[in-house]
Amino acid sequence: MRGRSVLITGAGRGIGKRLALGFAAEGAKVGLLARSQAEIELARLEIEQADGGAALCLRADVRDADALAKAADRMREEFGGVDVLIAAAAVQGPIGPFLSNPSKAWNEAVEINLIGAANACRVVLPLMIEKRSGKILLLSGGGSAYARPNFTAYGTSKTAVVRFGETLAEEVRDHNVQVNIIAPGAAYSHMTDEILNAGDGLAGRKEIEDAEKVRVTGGVPAERQIALALFLASERSNHISGKLIHVNDDWKKFEQENMKPELFTLRRVQKI
Repeated sequence: MRGRSVLITGAGRGIGKRLALGFAAEGAKVGLLARSQAEIELARLEIEQADGGAALCLRADVRDADALAKAADRMREEFGGVDVLIAAAAVQGPIGPFLSNPSKAWNEAVEINLIGAANACRVVLPLMIEKRSGKILLLSGGGSAYARPNFTAYGTSKTAVVRFGETLAEEVRDHNVQVNIIAPGAAYSHMTDEILNAGDGLAGRKEIEDAEKVRVTGGVPAERQIALALFLASERSNHISGKLIHVNDDWKKFEQENMKPELFTLRRVQKI
């Protein structure tokens, strides 16, 4: 990653920040994009104190296409473009039965999680296509590969992100741009606290038990999430595109071999 430019949305906290610190430690030039100026300034300070790569603060809302376009312009001016996009910006949205969810909050979650990811892809793809090189990593989440009651906004939007990534990968394959989706696993974040604060009545007993376990253990270690992201952002994965890969999958074996088309996607494989 040394010298490569990486734009990360949702870089102010959570898994987005984890990945930003990890890529910077490998020498990448990182664009930190988020709505909170204070959070991305803190992330930049941590990167500088760790003597990692360069960091650029980009305050923007992923729903604002014009703001993202300006962020991409700054990446081009400061870092020469965008080699890797990591779309990690997301909100959990309302918790509880669908009919009890405020429509405004439900719609906002879909806009941030899905439309925000699409907006980010829209502004970096022309640069990648022009130079015939690029990596796009989208983050999925709980509910994207299975039904998740009481989290319809999050599960629906993240499922759509996966199918969007699979479809986009086919469109840009001939331009030597790879698009993959990472399932990062559960990690302790503000979303964990949101579930715990919602309680059994809204989140459900299983969600509360899982969240309590994550709060105690910390969830999936940052090193494993970073390792998978680094692999998919590197030239070692040029033969992999349009895949949904979980951090717990045995993904290292695919460095030397191709995946079968029906594997690691949302498609169902039926056995007759």
